[in-house]
Amino acid sequence: MHRRYNLAHLILAGIVVLGLTPLMVDAAPQAQIVFSSHRDGNWEIYVMDTDGKNLRRLTNSPLDEWEPSWSPDGKRIAFTASEDRVVDQHPQIYVMDADGGNLRRLTKNPFPEWDPSWSPDGKRIAFTATVNQHTNIYVIDADGRNLRRLGQDERMGKDPSWSPDGKHIAFVSVRGKDGWDNDIYVMDVDGDNQRILTNNDFDDWDPSWSPDGRRIAFVSGAWKNHDIYVIDADGENLRNLSNNDFDDRYPSWSPDGRQITFASEGVGNFDIYVMNTDGARQVRRRTKNHNGDADPAWFDPVFAVEVAPFAVGPAGRKLTMWGWLKQID
Repeated sequence: MHRRYNLAHLILAGIVVLGLTPLMVDAAPQAQIVFSSHRDGNWEIYVMDTDGKNLRRLTNSPLDEWEPSWSPDGKRIAFTASEDRVVDQHPQIYVMDADGGNLRRLTKNPFPEWDPSWSPDGKRIAFTATVNQHTNIYVIDADGRNLRRLGQDERMGKDPSWSPDGKHIAFVSVRGKDGWDNDIYVMDVDGDNQRILTNNDFDDWDPSWSPDGRRIAFVSGAWKNHDIYVIDADGENLRNLSNNDFDDRYPSWSPDGRQITFASEGVGNFDIYVMNTDGARQVRRRTKNHNGDADPAWFDPVFAVEVAPFAVGPAGRKLTMWGWLKQID
């Protein structure tokens, strides 16, 4: 009788777990895209679900705020802010919580700084700065300390993007075959071993590493006809991913590597779009704003939070069934 009693309760417990599983999955927070928008009269930071729903503004100030970058845990957002969205207005790097709270200025330097990019461990932020008329990549600790320049080359370096393993940084520089066009480079995180990936007759910029570290998406093209390209991290297998007659910019990978969000001027102004990375583009428009949206960055909590067995919810929303099953047994 005792064994049959336990078996019945285990079967009941299994039915309960199966019944609760859809609820547990649905309770997980949505993947989000943070971006900048000019829809309210100046550039502000907004966030939305990846399907374009649940749009909300995170910043509300007289400054222009743009180029948002998620911290690896999704709890903070770094971005650029100044009186106007131009380098001449002395932009600086700011950090805020993912809900827009706890806003603080990270850098307080007498030179312009922009293009923030978090390190995979969340301890450092790389960015672009112009010091003594030289534009290069700098790194600062996430608490605002230990500012340092990467590399000794005085030629232009900008648009840093940290590799997922934390060992390399992709960036843009003007030092290719003609000494005029922007090309994509990669260097070690200490600034050494700088090497060129692209070397063509067009401008290349906005590099973005794939989550597996094998590919880099970037923007390339002539005036008013920029496309999103992908290249292997060793400079091989270049291909045009967006391939249209519009101006496409600001690529950012989904954490599973299957999609890229970007901004496109296909309807006369920039909006946020999503496309697949497998060649079947299936481009989908996510915003409809006649004043312009830009700088999208993708975050998915499923890839940022370690999920324990039987616990489908993220940290802070623990819905674990194992202890209860053990008690019944």
